[in-house]
Amino acid sequence: MAKAIIPYGKQSVSQEDIDAVVEVLQSDYLTQGPKVKEFEEAFAKYVGAKYAIAVANGTAALHLNALALGVKVGDQVITTPLTFVASANCVRYCGGEVLFADINPETYLLDINKTRTLLESDKGKRIKGIIPVDFAGKSVDMESFRALADEFNCWIIEDACHAPGAFFEDSMGEKIKAGSGVYADLAIFSFHPVKHIAAGEGGMITTNNEELYEKLLMLRTHGITKDASQFQNSLDIAVGETQYSVPNTQYPHWYMEMQELGFNYRLTDIQAALGKSQLDRSEEGLKRRRRIAKQYFEAFEDKNFIKGQSGVVEGHAYHLYVIEVDKRKELHQYLRDQNIFAQVHYFPAHLMPYYKQFGWRVGDLPCAEEYYKHCISLPMYPTLTDEEQMFVIETITNFYKA
Repeated sequence: MAKAIIPYGKQSVSQEDIDAVVEVLQSDYLTQGPKVKEFEEAFAKYVGAKYAIAVANGTAALHLNALALGVKVGDQVITTPLTFVASANCVRYCGGEVLFADINPETYLLDINKTRTLLESDKGKRIKGIIPVDFAGKSVDMESFRALADEFNCWIIEDACHAPGAFFEDSMGEKIKAGSGVYADLAIFSFHPVKHIAAGEGGMITTNNEELYEKLLMLRTHGITKDASQFQNSLDIAVGETQYSVPNTQYPHWYMEMQELGFNYRLTDIQAALGKSQLDRSEEGLKRRRRIAKQYFEAFEDKNFIKGQSGVVEGHAYHLYVIEVDKRKELHQYLRDQNIFAQVHYFPAHLMPYYKQFGWRVGDLPCAEEYYKHCISLPMYPTLTDEEQMFVIETITNFYKA
């Protein structure tokens, strides 16, 4: 009998998740109802941020953030090549230019020293922002990036799609959660099925900035507001009459204003209910991911074919468990032959044909390019059993013995 497939990532749907979705399906609101606000408030509390805005997906979150921060033609933004391309594409959606800075080969994160070099060489002051990525679930040292951004008058979007529950310790010894808004202006998360919290699709923006929060709420829904305190048209225009038979000082309940060119990037109540149910047990999943990481590390720490992933980091969320190996292509096929569907994250974004048109070439970012030659992401998800993980470990070990 064929072995069951072991994917690199997989959602886990419980009976509680199903019940939460069914409850919404049987309610009056499938979208724009109370579940979205409930999910937003719970998520903001989880990461320690003041505000959370639920959106259609992580890419929508990035796009809205770039819009809210005013990215425009001629602006430049720094990000890492080691990410899903959406982290860079959001800048292009607004007409801005992407500057890739190389990674730190020890952490796989955006290298702060190489980011500084780009900022120092920016004589025209065109660089407006930085988008660090919490790659694989390891939180970026946002305190250091905040100091750098302030020095050069830049904003920060933290791409925390891999890292709900992750944290780093700042200079005061405080554990700063990814997306808390303590150091970044805005942060974003994804609820794609392989992520920690699966809502089918979906995303979340978090911030501590009230002005950005209000702007994002409007941009999420066609640029429309129903808040009378923000209305720009006069009461006469809103009512549609120039005289009243009875004095009236209130805008009618039906009235709304489109004040900016926004988008329909809303999350449905169905997705919000699933996301909230998954959030309720996210700590349990996080603990399991860290146990899986510990077992991988202990199995491979004395193997000379493993180049990266040293130790088990306390604040790591372990969306991915990445190792660097020789003969990566052969190993990948060998694993697939055993129904182990490992993955590769990521092909360097600067070498995508789209970005090469802007002058990026092989050799520009050597650390990211060297990493790509060896990286492979092993199965990592809470329902991965000990037996399945041991099979993965034994299969890799047997490959290199052969």
